[in-house]
Amino acid sequence: MIKVLIVCHGNICRSPMGEFMLKKYVADRGLADQFEIASAATSREEIGNDIHYGARTTLKRYGFPFSPRHARQMTKKDYEYYDYLIGMDTANIRNMTRIAGGDPEGKIYKLLTFAGSGRDVADPWYTGDFEATYSDLCVGLAAFLEEITA
Repeated sequence: MIKVLIVCHGNICRSPMGEFMLKKYVADRGLADQFEIASAATSREEIGNDIHYGARTTLKRYGFPFSPRHARQMTKKDYEYYDYLIGMDTANIRNMTRIAGGDPEGKIYKLLTFAGSGRDVADPWYTGDFEATYSDLCVGLAAFLEEITA
């Protein structure tokens, strides 16, 4: 079982989009039973809130199923449990590392590094551009899945 935690600032836009997109990607490949996929936040600002309207709309537009959920904050136990902890931007990586108390096992990654880029996935909470976020997630998640299933 490959356990993946996708992390962003508030766990209402980028990380739940990534969670549900990756779940569909692995299901489409017949690999759903080999993965456990979840998402979390680095902050406490949105704890308990569901997916942002813009994220839900984007997921629906592209045919990604999702379900109601509640934002939660990443914990140190998440670091111990998950095999891959994937953040969306440099600030997420810094905060994930702080929450985990370091990254001694090398499990924390920035999503677009799997696609050969050091670029951040922009936060649509601030940009309002869910399409750009969706495009970055498509590229990064496909590259991640390709790397770990190779």
